[in-house]
Amino acid sequence: MSYTLKFIFVVILISTPTFSQDSNFTLKVGSKKFTESVILGELAAQLAHLKYDDVKHLKEIGGTRVLWNALLTGEIDIYPEYTGTIKQEILADKKFGDYSSLKKYLKEIGIMISEPLGFNNTYALGMKKKAAEKLGINKISDLGKHPELKFGFSNEFMDRKDGWPGLRNKYNLPQANVTGLDHDIAYTGLDNGSIDVVDLYSTDAEINYYNLKILKDDLNYFSEYKAVFLYRADLLTEVPAALNSILRLEGNIDESTMIKMNALVKLEGMSEEQTASDFISAKFLIKTEYIQDNFLDRLTDHTTEHLYLVLISLSAAIIISIPLGVISYRNKKVSKIILGSAGVIQTIPSLALLVFMIPLLGIGSSPAIFALFLYSLLPIIRNTYTGLQDIPSHIKESALALGLPDFARLRLIEFPLASRSILAGIKTSAVINVGTATLGALIGAGGYGQPILTGIRLDNISLILEGAIPAALLALIVQWIFDFLELLIVPKGLRL
Repeated sequence: MSYTLKFIFVVILISTPTFSQDSNFTLKVGSKKFTESVILGELAAQLAHLKYDDVKHLKEIGGTRVLWNALLTGEIDIYPEYTGTIKQEILADKKFGDYSSLKKYLKEIGIMISEPLGFNNTYALGMKKKAAEKLGINKISDLGKHPELKFGFSNEFMDRKDGWPGLRNKYNLPQANVTGLDHDIAYTGLDNGSIDVVDLYSTDAEINYYNLKILKDDLNYFSEYKAVFLYRADLLTEVPAALNSILRLEGNIDESTMIKMNALVKLEGMSEEQTASDFISAKFLIKTEYIQDNFLDRLTDHTTEHLYLVLISLSAAIIISIPLGVISYRNKKVSKIILGSAGVIQTIPSLALLVFMIPLLGIGSSPAIFALFLYSLLPIIRNTYTGLQDIPSHIKESALALGLPDFARLRLIEFPLASRSILAGIKTSAVINVGTATLGALIGAGGYGQPILTGIRLDNISLILEGAIPAALLALIVQWIFDFLELLIVPKGLRL
């Protein structure tokens, strides 16, 4: 195995501890990146913590497929899901006659399903009441008479088998102006008039807040989406008491209660932790403990996580890229392959690259670090190659005339002359790395992206700024650091 591959695997190994298990089993609760899922995940985490100390809630980890795959691989142990999503999206290629047949199949693959929690959060379409009344729209089929209406659907709904593609075919809808966007941002777009129709979850607090009309599903396209918990079968033996504590939620959350909890978080600014604790206290007469971080605690944690992602990935990229740049400089045929491959990687959308890493490395810091490492390669490789290539030919000839061996020539002459270009490539990679690392929060890697993600979900500008401003400052600090290093490393004559 080459040194390059060995080093890459070491990087992966180093970055794994964030989510690895030691001799003490860690119960990992997952939740999707919308408020209701985070609340349900927090309820599970707090109830489990009553019976078991080592419980971790991994919040806002992407969408359905990310959570489901994480459950299958053991990256998480339990997460809230919906029966309609399981049947129509996760196991769309299977046919289940009833709930018991679904439970039986899941058990065969090592996954258990709870009884319904007590409410049905189905999909629906909605629009402003005034607009609906003006156009005489009461049901989904009425939308067919208004092809001019602009639809704005959540990104997941746009691609789901039980989402827009099937809905469009079922109702033969003619709308061509359909935009995919974040579910929480869609409400803002509906309120300011940039879109006319959005997909809703029937327990969304925003339905009443924005005075929306839910359109009747007159062709019964949407199935039931009863809230449940999916969990790994080994919890029955690993943490039976904690699991039983979580399952106390079965049948105990009705629709009005869930809407109220969503409203407390989304509209009144209460934290998911306090909302969950208050529900458990009122419903089960149990006092739960939870950590409510202040701003400084959150800033410290997010800074530590962000620096971890950036330093590991950038260090690996520097160690790998500079030799690759040298190889490209020395071998013109190989340079096309190296620079071409690095260029192709750079064209892959960052979010897609993160998702591609999940099947290989799971969720958390490992896939984020590896993706950031790949993104950091091109600027350093290219600048190393260019810096060496642009050294004046008479200097290279003089070095050869002196009889210096290859490595000595590289170390004493070529590297110092190319140092400014190489350092510029590292600086570019570092700044890009700091910004791109914010996307790691989507797969549970934390960092400054976490408050940004939460702020978007809660429509909270201060939370967004809590992540955006430190990320911007860190990028500036990184740039200043490399400007200072340039004074130390680059020969004075090259800086004049």
